[in-house]
Amino acid sequence: MSMIDLQLAQNSVLEKAHNWRKWLLLALLVYVMLLAVSMIGSGFKFATGDHAKSLFSFASNPVMGLIIGMVCTALIQSSSTVTSIIVGMVAGGLPITIAIPMMMGANIGTSITNTLVSLGHVAKKDEFQRAFNAATIHDFFNVLSVLIFLPLEMAFGILEFLSAQLVALLHTGEAIGVSGVNPIKAMTQPVTDLVTQAFSFLPSIYPGVAKIILGIGLIMFSITYMGKIMKSLMVGKAKALLHTSIGKGPLSGIASGAVMTVLVQSSSTTTSLMVPLVGSGILKAKDIYPFTLGANIGTCITALIAALGVVGVNSGFALQIALVHLIYNVLGVTLIYGLPLLRNIPLNLSYQLSVIAAERKMYGAAYIGGLFFIMPLGIIFTTM
Repeated sequence: MSMIDLQLAQNSVLEKAHNWRKWLLLALLVYVMLLAVSMIGSGFKFATGDHAKSLFSFASNPVMGLIIGMVCTALIQSSSTVTSIIVGMVAGGLPITIAIPMMMGANIGTSITNTLVSLGHVAKKDEFQRAFNAATIHDFFNVLSVLIFLPLEMAFGILEFLSAQLVALLHTGEAIGVSGVNPIKAMTQPVTDLVTQAFSFLPSIYPGVAKIILGIGLIMFSITYMGKIMKSLMVGKAKALLHTSIGKGPLSGIASGAVMTVLVQSSSTTTSLMVPLVGSGILKAKDIYPFTLGANIGTCITALIAALGVVGVNSGFALQIALVHLIYNVLGVTLIYGLPLLRNIPLNLSYQLSVIAAERKMYGAAYIGGLFFIMPLGIIFTTM
């Protein structure tokens, strides 16, 4: 072997070792981002106490049910928690006609998480535009789905009818011993608990507020360095492998998103992980669109697990509302993504909004606060 060949071999070994260190650092930063999201959710729960859950008592009609499902999910920062609560409420006698819009609202509320993650790119205009575009696709898809299916449900009861037919085929009246293990929660909960203890000296709601602020800071930190590392790693075969894992086409992309969400039991986690990839320019917003829709379908597993554990006279209704969640998301993906005219609406609206938000950051903040909190809470308090 010549000296040149030996030098090339040594350089190759050093480069591989350097890349492995980058991959390990990237994995650590992903963990920090997931921890930050968990911390923000925990902080919201602590700060709002039982007030978020008490909002459910105001659900007196379908529109109010939609708003309450949306606000509670945005406050609790977990659609899985909200949908499980709704299943329990149906088992306790909540009418299906009110619970169905609640499920729809939970779909909108859960998309706040990846929108918050996109704020980690706010320091760089182009990156923020791409990240905000990727994040708000989920928002606009879920809003469009509600605009289509809520009027149809109120007029014809399509989801209630289809789910009732499935319950007639599947329901036995007995609980099935199924329990879900959330690996993301298992990894982040111990650290989140330590942070809670560290802030326990603060009075009233301030421990929750402190966790929210710390979580936002960690998102900003992790996203900044993740972008730099991913740009250097995602080249050649690595970039091709990423595109393959996200999906070679729409169907495989939807399947990938659904499977990953079932595995981690959190659509917020799977969709949030896509945002920095788009923000860094590794993927395009249209690349992750099918994956995001798959996450909508995959998240339905939590409500089904909750429903399978319900026994008693209302156990059939509990299973029915869980099936409504699944049918609604499958029909939404099939109709909106299946029709080219509808398919491009979320893409176009999210792009236009992201351009405006990148130019004027306050508009982005106003969008988040207005859509998820100010407008829905205003509707609730004006109708009380």
